[in-house]
Amino acid sequence: MIASDQKQNGKLRRHDAHAMDKSLRINKRGRGYTNSFLFIGNQGVRAFIIPLLSVISGLLIWQWLTQTHADVVLDFSNIPSPLHVYKSFLNVVVTKTYWKDIYWSLYRIALAFTIGSVVGVFIGVALGYSSILRLIIAPYIEIMRPIPAIAWVPMAILMWPTTGQSIIFITFLGAVFPIVLNTWDGVKRVPVELVKAARSLGANRISVLFHVVIPYAIPNITVGMALGMGAAWFALLAGEMISGRYGIGYFTWESYQLIQYGNIIVGMLTIGILSSITSGAIYFVKRKIVPWAE
Repeated sequence: MIASDQKQNGKLRRHDAHAMDKSLRINKRGRGYTNSFLFIGNQGVRAFIIPLLSVISGLLIWQWLTQTHADVVLDFSNIPSPLHVYKSFLNVVVTKTYWKDIYWSLYRIALAFTIGSVVGVFIGVALGYSSILRLIIAPYIEIMRPIPAIAWVPMAILMWPTTGQSIIFITFLGAVFPIVLNTWDGVKRVPVELVKAARSLGANRISVLFHVVIPYAIPNITVGMALGMGAAWFALLAGEMISGRYGIGYFTWESYQLIQYGNIIVGMLTIGILSSITSGAIYFVKRKIVPWAE
C-alpha cells in the first residue's frame, strides 16, 4: 500500500515537473516574441524602429483627435489634422518667404549665440576664478537672470535703433545666462589638487587658468552652450513674434493672425527641427572635443 502511494506520488511529481517545464517554455517563447518585436535586429535598427513606431502612433492619435473633434480638457475642434499640416507644408515650402524667414532666424541665432558664448564663458570663468570679480558681477547675474526674455522686448526696442538689433539683443540674453552658470559651475568643480600641482611645477595664475581650469571645465561649458542654444531659440521667437518683420517666429504669429492654422504648426515644427539640429551640433562637437566626458 505504501509502495503504491509512493509510486502515485512520483507520477504526480513528474507530471507537475513536466507541466512546469512546458509553462516555462511557453513563457520563454512569449518573451522571445515580445523581445523580437521590441528589439528587432541590432542596436542601430532598434534605435530607428522604436522611435519611428512612436512617431507614427502619435500621428495616428493626433489624426483621431482632430477627426472626432475631441473636447476633453483640450479642444481639438480647430486644430488642423496631420494631413492638413502636410498640405500646408507643401504649399509653404515652395515660397521664397518661408526660406527667407528661416534665413533671418538662423542669422540672428548664429550672431547672438556666438556673442553670448564668448561673453558667457568669459563671465563664467571670471566668477569661478576670481573672488573679487565674483563679488562685483554675481549680484547683476542673480538679478537679471530670472527676468524672462519677453520682458526685455520693450526695453530692447527703446535701447536699440532697429528692431533687428533689438531681437539679436534679446536672443543674446536668452543664450548668455545658461552659459555663464554652467561655466561658473565647471570652474568651481576643478579639484584643488590639480591647481596646487600646477603651481608646484612653476605655473603662474594665468597658466593654471588656460592649461588646467578651462580644459577641466569644457564639459560643463558645452552643456551650458547646448542649454543656451535652446533658450536662445525661445528668446528669438518671443522677439520675432512681438517686434519682428522676418523670421520663423514672425511667420508663426502672422499665420495665426491670418487664420492659417496649418501654417502655425508648420512654423512650430520648423522651430523644433532647427533647434534640435543646432543643439545636436553642439553635442556632436562636445563628443569630438571631450569624448571622455560622455
